[in-house]
Amino acid sequence: MTHHAVKHSARADKPPVAPIAAIRIIVALATIGAGSTTLRGQEVRSQFIDHSLLIAPEYPSTWPSPPFPRFQLMHERVIGPTSPYNVDVLLIDGNTGTQLDVPPHSVARPDLKREKSGPLGLAYTDKIEPWQFGGEACVVDVRDLLDQAPKGVSPLVKPEHVVRFEKQHRPVRFGDVVLFRSDYSDKYYRPGPEGSRFIADALDRKVPGYPDPDPDCMELLGKRGVLTLGTDSASMGPLPDLAEPTHFAGLKYGMIWTEGATNLNALPPTGAFYCLLGPKHEGGPYSEGRAFSVAGGDLPKRLIESCKNKRVVDLSPTLSPKLPLTSPGIGTGHHRQVYLKVDFLYSEYLDLWHHTHLMDAMAGTHLVPPTYALPPTGSKTEYAPEVRGWLEEYEKKYGPRGHSDITTEKVPLSWTAGRLRVIDVRSLIGSTDKKTWPASPEITPAHIQAVEKASGDLQLGDIVLFRTGHLDTHLKPQPNDAGVWSDPLQGKSEGWPAPSPDAIVYLKSKGIRCVATDAPDLGGVDPRRALMTYWALGSKEMVGVEFLHNIGNLPAGKEAYFLFAAVKVRDCHGGPGRAIVLY
Repeated sequence: MTHHAVKHSARADKPPVAPIAAIRIIVALATIGAGSTTLRGQEVRSQFIDHSLLIAPEYPSTWPSPPFPRFQLMHERVIGPTSPYNVDVLLIDGNTGTQLDVPPHSVARPDLKREKSGPLGLAYTDKIEPWQFGGEACVVDVRDLLDQAPKGVSPLVKPEHVVRFEKQHRPVRFGDVVLFRSDYSDKYYRPGPEGSRFIADALDRKVPGYPDPDPDCMELLGKRGVLTLGTDSASMGPLPDLAEPTHFAGLKYGMIWTEGATNLNALPPTGAFYCLLGPKHEGGPYSEGRAFSVAGGDLPKRLIESCKNKRVVDLSPTLSPKLPLTSPGIGTGHHRQVYLKVDFLYSEYLDLWHHTHLMDAMAGTHLVPPTYALPPTGSKTEYAPEVRGWLEEYEKKYGPRGHSDITTEKVPLSWTAGRLRVIDVRSLIGSTDKKTWPASPEITPAHIQAVEKASGDLQLGDIVLFRTGHLDTHLKPQPNDAGVWSDPLQGKSEGWPAPSPDAIVYLKSKGIRCVATDAPDLGGVDPRRALMTYWALGSKEMVGVEFLHNIGNLPAGKEAYFLFAAVKVRDCHGGPGRAIVLY
């Protein structure tokens, strides 16, 4: 934060399946796993720790000063007679909850030729290299500063606080994520009236401000080569008048940082892997995000080394109003909320608009939690007659569809992280009969078993990613955007390969929690088949990660680890995020 200023509605017959031998297999990883070490005869396993604030209307999730917009979650469609899915829309500003700041927040574009201009003025959230998101957490304890200042004034973290840490532990350096721990958010991020203490009361000079580094501290870290920071304060900008000097002092070095982290007390002073992932907004000077760490075992060291050596691949397409990021549906009135950029505050010096976004909760790379297709526990669901028929067919073969309360914020971070197994199904393209369109080639258990026979069995906790090549081929801006959704849904072209319910059930039997795809979704273009696939995912307590690309840039034969995290929005039935692979 800163005080600166129905998804498918057409059906088709089951398409023919390409011969199993035709599936070209790519397995991206063989050995990296959850990570564990032995300490005095006891196994030490790696643990995922969440450092993200819960985003909900009654929490102080957004910057309270006008004209910053308030966060809104809208349940646009709910499971019932008019929709078999829960469909949500978000109005969300990059200064919401736990968030990412990047250099253009304070560094002007080079073409402006101003005092603070430079190339880093173009390093928006969609341009930052993904290796910079993570590194070794170095927790600088500044709890002695909490509330130790006059009202409306921030206690300052100075160079000597960093030096104190270095004397106690080790010098900070390139590849570290320096985290300032004051426990401010842990103490003051509260719902309702109490929540005003988090930001508003400090701005109104009723209480001391949140602890933050001064410009000299930023200069020290910049000269040490540190490029990633974090604070559990509401902003990295000290009150009342050092916000911009501190921001620029760090951002001019190319730093990025987390604002609004929490739960830093769960980390050791050094040794844990820390990461912040957030949606990839085009031209964004900041973004809402999800911060987490991995501690214990041998996994943190592997991930730290990958980031430090810049061995990271970004799998998320850029979010832009010019791109087809959400389904247009079939027929008028069935489209999902398109991704919109809404300007609300102009910065004359930066020649840049602060902006929020109105977007479907499944725009771009996103999470599919069980509650996307499953109704709440204890509820009675009235479907449309056609969907009731599909449900009877589904339950006869697969058992009860079930219910779920697992919305986005309840999905464990460990479910969407793990050893990556890429299954290349591009040879299925062209295997359907045009007469059956709209239809998607179906990925079956036999296809997965062929991969296992050639490259080893899937293991508990693996992330299975189906490589279809669909978005790499078709994701283009208007007016050449019909190939992603419109043409396949309307039967003008073949749909993208998608797993059958049987494939999902088989993956669950192998201990798989998360299934990903570089296609628009895991369902395909046949609404009956799609809904059954999502029912299978939900009833097996599995999740999906959809709308990936760039799989071809993964290095062949290298160990790889998949990380995805969705923004922590309470009661959300989707969730935008960012997916990266470390190798």
